[in-house]
Amino acid sequence: MFYGFRFIMEAVKDIQEVFAMAKHLIVISNDAMVYEDVEILKTLPNFSRYWPQMCRVDRVRSIYPSITYPCHCTMMTGVYPDRHGVVNNEQIIMGELSSPWIHFRDAVCARTIFDYAKAAGLTTAAVFWPVTGNDPSIDYLVDEFWPQLPGETTRECFARSGSSPEVLEKIVDPNLHFVVNRDRQHPYADSFVMGCASAMVREFKPNLLMVHPAHVDGYRHATGLFTERVKQGLYEMDLWFGDLVKATQDAGIFEDTDFILTSDHGQLNIVRTISPNVILAEHGLIDVDADGNFVDYRAFCKSTALSSHVYLKNPDDRALRDEVYALLTDLCRQEVYGISRVFTAEEAQREEHLAGGFSFVLESDGFSAFTNEWRRPYVRNLDVSDYRFGRATHGHLPEKGPQPTLFGFGPSLKPGAALEHARLVDQAPTFAHILGLEMENVDGRALDELLK
Repeated sequence: MFYGFRFIMEAVKDIQEVFAMAKHLIVISNDAMVYEDVEILKTLPNFSRYWPQMCRVDRVRSIYPSITYPCHCTMMTGVYPDRHGVVNNEQIIMGELSSPWIHFRDAVCARTIFDYAKAAGLTTAAVFWPVTGNDPSIDYLVDEFWPQLPGETTRECFARSGSSPEVLEKIVDPNLHFVVNRDRQHPYADSFVMGCASAMVREFKPNLLMVHPAHVDGYRHATGLFTERVKQGLYEMDLWFGDLVKATQDAGIFEDTDFILTSDHGQLNIVRTISPNVILAEHGLIDVDADGNFVDYRAFCKSTALSSHVYLKNPDDRALRDEVYALLTDLCRQEVYGISRVFTAEEAQREEHLAGGFSFVLESDGFSAFTNEWRRPYVRNLDVSDYRFGRATHGHLPEKGPQPTLFGFGPSLKPGAALEHARLVDQAPTFAHILGLEMENVDGRALDELLK
């Protein structure tokens, strides 16, 4: 009896020791944070406290298109969009000015860091990380709530997209007041996101937590790249970051936790929107009724803000392909139309690892954003009420404008280590290495220069 009891106690002790040695990684993707923000961040109370311990990548090359959902799919898979399959924030539906967003994990055609972590017996968590709805590899999940159905409460929406009863009770409910009746207003939504993240750390101590606040991105859309409102957003982020660090201390895992602060893309200031579908309609490639409503198409442009994908109804129709290509390249030659380049699908995949059923990709002149509109006028003044555009936006080629950045500190990371450049595809393999995992057949690499 005594020996049995001693065996049990020793086993419990062993389990506790293993748990105490367990690695923890928290990834905060601060949407649209760029290298130029560093000088402000270094003056803030929490960021400055850990700055001497941080390693960094000054500029991270994003992907094409540099928009949030494709970027975050790359950040969690380590592969480019031609392999993970998410090439737009929105579902690809022709004839709609705005389509539902892509929220659910089954849209991703590659293994994610969550899959690898779960398979290794680690606990996983995500708060508002894009395209993770109903992900079976995430133990504790609060998905983005944009797909809320008519008559559905916000809480019911979280349940439908994968939040367990335990997560609803312990994580969502205490923070729900931030978002109820406020839709996606910043900074309320982000207070909810970061509040949930801190609660998850205290309650569940996950080995991997990935969280995505988007307020800086929202402020840049609304007011421009470098404004007082954006600066306020960085102050807000610093406060939430401090709360999250405090949560690890309260949970007793601070010493075993690596923190990564990163971002997905930059932005460019814009002055107008343009609508290539207007030209396609006038050339008989989009059919409309007497009231101008969409009826059918032979070619249609789907906006990714500062780029646009051109879909053919019959992509195997060589004559149609040649007709559309000739028309688009003619527009490109006339700078007034705001198109700086026309990629063929083959060029887009070869140069930017981008593929997805489209036949062409349009790149803007850098200050004109594409819409899906097919009704005149071709050129419109800015509509700052439209969250996709505002005064600044993205979706452009990755090397344009301010670049995303990355910082990290913790037991697995080298204090002061620095790289001038890395790629977005390098992030997932690096996260995996921190957790003692190895992702197979990825496009990126672990950033060994930053790792102990």
